[in-house]
Amino acid sequence: MARYIGPKNKKARRIGKDLELTSAIQKVQRRLGVLPGQHGRRGRRKISDYGRQLLEKQRVKWTYGVLERQFRRYFKIALKKKGATGEELLRILESRLDNVIYRLALTPTRAMARQLITHGHARVDGVKVTTPSYLTKAGNVITLSDKAIKIPQVELLAKEKKPSIPAWLSRMAAVGKVDRLPDREEIDADITEQLIVELYSK
Repeated sequence: MARYIGPKNKKARRIGKDLELTSAIQKVQRRLGVLPGQHGRRGRRKISDYGRQLLEKQRVKWTYGVLERQFRRYFKIALKKKGATGEELLRILESRLDNVIYRLALTPTRAMARQLITHGHARVDGVKVTTPSYLTKAGNVITLSDKAIKIPQVELLAKEKKPSIPAWLSRMAAVGKVDRLPDREEIDADITEQLIVELYSK
């Protein structure tokens, strides 16, 4: 299974925004204003419309941990749906199992959620799922194995009495549920999905 294993902070610095790729938030924020590379401190040049579209696509891909081929496939699926293509694309990405576990505040990062899934620690409606890209649906109950819950980071998060989770999800201890798929306003408002639609429409 292909995945990115390079430096995560470099991606955030390239975009200039925290992509939630690492739990070391303060370390990332200290260097967000500096581009990666030898000449990073010279600042950002003015970019073209195409450059903005490409950067926004890269930002969303990196945030959700999706590679180009899979991202393009999601776009084609979104294109066939009745709603606005950009919104449908974000809804598909949000419904990925690795993202749902992260949004349920059971792991500090999507990368850790992905690892737990591939190692066989995730259950959807009681059935083991080992595919991070599994698309959850309304009504799905998400749980982790007993072994996963004993991991210190997971155990600490699972004990949170009032976890910070989006309204389309609910959680009781270490058991989460997808009550419904998210509305656009419940997904990162800073994403300009129309730029991605314009890029793929060329």
